[in-house]
Amino acid sequence: MTDTPTPNPTTTNTQDPAQRRGFTTSEFWLSTIATVAGILLASGALPEGGTAAQITGGILAVLASLGYTASRTSLKKQDRT
Repeated sequence: MTDTPTPNPTTTNTQDPAQRRGFTTSEFWLSTIATVAGILLASGALPEGGTAAQITGGILAVLASLGYTASRTSLKKQDRT
């Protein structure tokens, strides 16, 4: 029989990233900033750049969202194994 150590509540302040709520992670906030910046460019709200900036903004928004989703999915899969 092996003894498993019981976690000490005073020393376990950090959580496993897969267990943390999505909006409390830095990756969420960074991807949100990138997505908002991309949406602003794609919508033409920022007057500089023209059509190329709008296309780039759209691509940036999509890639930021996909990147966040992929990283959270991989963390959740690692947690299950």
